[in-house]
Amino acid sequence: MGGLSDFLNMGGYAAYVWPAYGAAAAVLGGLLAESLSRLRRVERRLAALEASDEGPGDAS
Repeated sequence: MGGLSDFLNMGGYAAYVWPAYGAAAAVLGGLLAESLSRLRRVERRLAALEASDEGPGDAS
């Protein structure tokens, strides 16, 4: 009858399982934040390069 509490207890291994889930979530969240930050930086750099140079195919 204690389905949820049995699940949360993880068969007695909750002290190991939940921190591992937390660490994995923290690492994945950090990787996501770093990836989005790098994407924004690269997009700004690309926009600056495109604004300063028309490109090799354009006759200037």
